Amino acid sequence: MAKTHKDEIITFKADASLAQALAGVGNRSDFIRNAVLQALGNICPLCNGAGTLSASQKNHWEVFARHHRFETCDGCQEEYLVCDHEPSEAPMH
Repeated sequence: MAKTHKDEIITFKADASLAQALAGVGNRSDFIRNAVLQALGNICPLCNGAGTLSASQKNHWEVFARHHRFETCDGCQEEYLVCDHEPSEAPMH
C-alpha cells in the first residue's frame, strides 16, 4: 500500500499590525500560502532571498559585473542586467 503525503504545518509569529491586517482575510491559510509561493518565485537567484551576499558570492559578483551593467527600462522604469558582450534588448513586461 502506498504512503499518503501529509501536509506539513508551518507556523510563524506575526506582530500586532500584521495579525490585524490578516484578520479580515477570508482564508488566511490560502492567502499566506499563495503569498509565500509568489515570493519564492521572485527571490534573487544569487543570494536566495537573504538580501546580502557572502564573501564568496561577492567575489563571483564582482567578476560577473565587469561585463554587465544595470539599465533602466523605459516602459516600467525597473532596472535590469545587460551583458556588454551581447546587444542590449529591453525585457518584455
